[in-house]
Amino acid sequence: MTIQRRTFVGGSIALCAAACVPVDRTVLGRLDARLRIIEAAGDGTLGVQIFDTDNGETLGINTNRRFGHCSSFKLSLAAMVLALDASGAIDADRRVTWTEDELLFVSPFTAERQAAGASLRELAEATQKFSDNTAANVLLRELGGPSALTEFWREIGDPASRLDRTEPGLNNVPETEIRDTTTPAAMARTVAKLVFGDVLEEDDRATLKRWMAETATGAKRVRAGLPREWSTGDKTGTSIWPGMGSLYVDIGFVEPPNRAPLTFATYFRSRETHDGIDPASEATLAKIGDVIADFAEVDDGFPF
Repeated sequence: MTIQRRTFVGGSIALCAAACVPVDRTVLGRLDARLRIIEAAGDGTLGVQIFDTDNGETLGINTNRRFGHCSSFKLSLAAMVLALDASGAIDADRRVTWTEDELLFVSPFTAERQAAGASLRELAEATQKFSDNTAANVLLRELGGPSALTEFWREIGDPASRLDRTEPGLNNVPETEIRDTTTPAAMARTVAKLVFGDVLEEDDRATLKRWMAETATGAKRVRAGLPREWSTGDKTGTSIWPGMGSLYVDIGFVEPPNRAPLTFATYFRSRETHDGIDPASEATLAKIGDVIADFAEVDDGFPF
């Protein structure tokens, strides 16, 4: 694996020269160059923040640029349910119902449970693991609307993330849109606080991590570029809203062996509006997984 990465680094330097990208021969400089090469090859706009939970070291591109959450907001929504339950503000085991008229597309859990209803905790799990749109809207309805999630972000020290609309309107995020957006820098830190910080109780952190690990939608994104034996979990989002191009999102955590965990927030805005999930755009995010793997080895004396 080391030999392969050395070969790739050498190729990266050559690509930098070909693309007229100044070569920074520091470790982080070369990883930064790879991010810019990935963005250029994808022919879109890439936003990335990789965050080291041990020392706060970061690596990224367009880290303060705004991108839409798409369904990735559901990770924070699920965490908010767990946090409010632990504080006594809500009872996560309270059962709620919804009408057939409230059912949206991509709602496998709530479609099946429409007659019986479900607890807030069950809805939180469904919105994270299955990206259930109706579950997300029902939770927002019960917890105070999109502004309640924005307030939750502010309370945990996230100054940038905001939610303004519900599904599906929140996915309409052209480049000039501020509503329903975040930045890679803000979200990578928020993921760190939710998964490894003190926002949640220990048991709830373990629950959230398990839900993230069991979320299958990111299999072809960042996870695809990571070593298979590493522990990881994520939440994805996708928007192919007419007239705004296409947006692909993946946020999550990585636990490499023998070092502190990393969190990541990745966004790729394609210039084209796709008819369905675009394999090339997902592959762009998969390449970030390989960068994360090399970033994880910097403290172990990665040989450049």
